[in-house]
This record gives sequence, C-alpha cells and structure tokens, in this order.
Amino acid sequence: MVLGYGPDQTQIINALINKNCTVDHSSHRVRGSSKFDFVVCFGYRHIIDSDVIKEFGCPIFNLHISYLPFNRGAHPNFWSFYENTPSGVTLHMIDEGVDTGPIIAQKYVNFKIEVNTFQSTYNSLLLECEELFLEHLESLLSGNWVAKPQRSEGTHHYKKDLPTNFSGWTSNIKYEIEKLKREGLRYD
Repeated sequence: MVLGYGPDQTQIINALINKNCTVDHSSHRVRGSSKFDFVVCFGYRHIIDSDVIKEFGCPIFNLHISYLPFNRGAHPNFWSFYENTPSGVTLHMIDEGVDTGPIIAQKYVNFKIEVNTFQSTYNSLLLECEELFLEHLESLLSGNWVAKPQRSEGTHHYKKDLPTNFSGWTSNIKYEIEKLKREGLRYD
C-alpha cells in the first residue's frame, strides 16, 4: 500500500511494481487492512492514528523531508533554514507520534541558501527521499532492515506555526530568512 503521492508524482510506485509487488494507492484518509505486507507513506497529508496502525498490523514506512528528529510535522524545509537545523531526508517507521518513529535511514543534504528558493530545495528533498527509499528497497522487501530510535527530542511544528509575514515558497531563502529575523515572525 502506498499512501500519498501517486504514480504521476513519484517513481516509488513503479519501482515496487517492477519488483512484482501488488500496489494499492490512496491519497485519502484510509482505514487499516491486514492484507498488506507493508505500507509506504510519501506525501500523505493525514495523521495515521493508533487504531489504523494496529489495523494494518504491518510495518508502516514514512518518507519525511527533514533530518529527524529535527523539524517533525509541517513545513520542515522552512524550519530547517529558519532555525538553522540540519536539512535532509529520513526513512522511518510510523508510530503513534508525529514523525517520532524509529529511523531506518537518513541523508543529510546541504544547500547554498544564497542561490536557492524554498521551492527548489523542497523539490530537491523530494528527489532525495525517493532515492533514499530506492537505495533501501531490497532490504525493505526482504525484511532485512533495522530501525533505531531517534536520539533526541528534536523540534516539531504545526501548519499554524508558519508565519503570516512569510513571503512564500518561491522567495530566496537567504533574503527571506534575513527579513523574518529582522521583522520577527508574525501570526496576525
């Protein structure tokens, strides 16, 4: 089962099909089902609650565009630049928290903020997520993977935490962060 992005948005679904996996897909809120060997969440915009986790009864993998435990939750790409925390991607297990599950693999990604927009770095992180998943696909399929607990509290943000004076995703990161630090974050 793949939750989130569809085959026109990610190569993960076709990669699973090419490995002879039967793949169901949904971007909508789902109930659990015991018919799956595992579930992959990538771009899924819903929290999976503990009842659904239990109903699935199988590993649920999540691809997150942050270097966990930093920037759990919403808009991790924005917060990594604003709070100067590591940028990267993480393949982790879903547990009952939000982006708190044990980590299977991570990759640190360094950006030059002088030349990038939030949108360009977000797009790069999406590609890095796919690559990280594909690098570990064989071990996920064989069940030969190890998940390690996250090492610290990290940070967490909600959608409402994005300031109202943020100029938008196409703004230059360096200038936008300087502006927001100078003005302070506003939440009108």
